Amino acid sequence: MSKVLIVNAGSSSLKFKLFDMPKETVLADGQVERLNMPGSLVKIKYGDGKVYKAEEDKIDYERSAAIMLNNLKDLGVIDHLRDIDAIGNRVVAGSDIFDKVAKIDDDTLSQIVELGDIAPIHNPVEAEYIEIIRRILPDTDQYAVFDSAFFKDVPEVNSIYGIPYELTKKFTIRRYGEHGINHGFITQQADEILGNDKAKLVTLHLGSGASVAAERNGKCFDTSMGFTPMNGLVMGTRSGDVDPALVPFFMKKMGASADEVIDMFNKRSGLLGVSGVSSDMRDLEDSDKDRAKLALDMFVNRTVKFAASYITELGGVDAIVFSGGIGEHDKWVREQVCKKLEIFGIKLDGQLNEEQKPGDLGAKDSSARILLIPANEELAMVRDVTAKID
Repeated sequence: MSKVLIVNAGSSSLKFKLFDMPKETVLADGQVERLNMPGSLVKIKYGDGKVYKAEEDKIDYERSAAIMLNNLKDLGVIDHLRDIDAIGNRVVAGSDIFDKVAKIDDDTLSQIVELGDIAPIHNPVEAEYIEIIRRILPDTDQYAVFDSAFFKDVPEVNSIYGIPYELTKKFTIRRYGEHGINHGFITQQADEILGNDKAKLVTLHLGSGASVAAERNGKCFDTSMGFTPMNGLVMGTRSGDVDPALVPFFMKKMGASADEVIDMFNKRSGLLGVSGVSSDMRDLEDSDKDRAKLALDMFVNRTVKFAASYITELGGVDAIVFSGGIGEHDKWVREQVCKKLEIFGIKLDGQLNEEQKPGDLGAKDSSARILLIPANEELAMVRDVTAKID
């Protein structure tokens, strides 16, 4: 029996779950939202349906980590911090250096920091949390679970860019992807549902960050995200695919640096930038502004483009899988995506889509299953960390 804490740290939120392994029992499920902003929110579910809530202004990374660990003890989830046997941290970019779970030491942490060029919004924050927790719990082993690891099997025909090949090799340029932990999890779940470990799948992780992936034989064949997580679909604040010539264009026209342009593509574009309303799909669906509708249509359009191209690449598909916050909870998005994929014989059952229960949402005459599988990155991570410990 061991208690494993899973940490999913972002620039604006900290999410965590404490598991009792190998039973996979969730002892506590918490989050700290609106980091470094007024009205930071803390919510922790624990025990038999108990919920702890608190609000505090401008909780920073150091304070949020302390809140996480202290409340596990103060709420009686554990008796002592030393009861935590291991900690698993989600890390987005592992490049070609990390293709599996890695135990954190000074060298590992240094490499995670250096890979911040690939995931500038993610890796630096994740590394900072690892350092903070090391200071609080210096004797507790920490592990990194990499989003990019699932995409290591993507063949070169899909993973590299049309740039000089010697530069691809010299600088290790390729599609590293993101959301690999969840794409891997829902691929495994879909294969089990289908009873086919060689199934051809298109998995849709749709949320504030969004990506599409193609899988066959349980491995990833293609992914919409690229060298950085900015690539691919239109997302909450990320532009998705843009012509690279826009970088020098905006530098010239706006007097901006390259870093400032990339920051704009990452933080002020996507649904937020197009709509001028919000990065949240719910706000856009409630809005009567034309630009909000345009942003919604672009989100669906890009999702369909990638899904359709992957169905063609795979030579057909056994199942389309919806996951992520939007994929799981937005029936309009699922309806629109499937409607545009009907050319492939994919048909959604309207009533099942309304009910949106996990499972098959496909009509009886659909050529492929339409699966709704909730994301559970923490469960996937704790299984990987436990296997590494064992």
